Amino acid sequence: MIAVSVVSHGHGKMVEAIVDKLLTYGQVSKIIITKNIPEQLYLPDSPKISVISNDNPEGFGFNHNQAFKFVTEEFFCVLNPDIIFVNNPFNELVAAAQRHDSAIISPMIKSPNGKIEDSVRYFPTIKSLLNKFFFKYEGKYIFEADSSIFSPEWVAGMFMLFKTYDFSFVKGFDTKYYLYYEDVDICVRIWEAGRNIIICPYVHVIHDARRTSRRNLRFALWHCRSMLRYLIKYHRNVPKIGKI
Repeated sequence: MIAVSVVSHGHGKMVEAIVDKLLTYGQVSKIIITKNIPEQLYLPDSPKISVISNDNPEGFGFNHNQAFKFVTEEFFCVLNPDIIFVNNPFNELVAAAQRHDSAIISPMIKSPNGKIEDSVRYFPTIKSLLNKFFFKYEGKYIFEADSSIFSPEWVAGMFMLFKTYDFSFVKGFDTKYYLYYEDVDICVRIWEAGRNIIICPYVHVIHDARRTSRRNLRFALWHCRSMLRYLIKYHRNVPKIGKI
């Protein structure tokens, strides 16, 4: 029913742990691991697991689009290796996706200290980014674990559960972004296609985030480049979203 794509960039133990957990979930019928750099992974011997080894490091969108070529399942889950499962999230997420006929559904994302992360946001605009820079405007949705399911403008790419048909219909991620903003971009295109996105607050996972772009100049430059590409592409053409 669900194919899961995880990209490892030297994440080793994290990938091994998440694969072990995914194998215990009956809804997961395929796990596609992409080794973006050479590394040794100790993975179980399971017919559910496929491994792609890149000759050269590729971007976020390219890697998940490449994994998608092997997907025949009804759902396609893009998952960061630094996600930690509290329990099986897929029963509730699949049920909600089917109930609301949603193209993308995501759980609530929490940090290891239990704080709700800002993984559910309004579309960035030039105005909102200036407000963020000068006035610390965060542009995120405020909600709690007991909130009802709702439709946000976009959800972050650390955990995106797609209906396979919809991912294919919008032709996957835009690979012209090397890293960052691929998730925002695909959410724009999902809304433009007349489909919807939902967040399921009563399901949560933990994100052991590294925040690399805040400490590494190369990642910061990728972030800025992606932001500029997004603003040029959509600054006058962000769709209005529907409600469930």
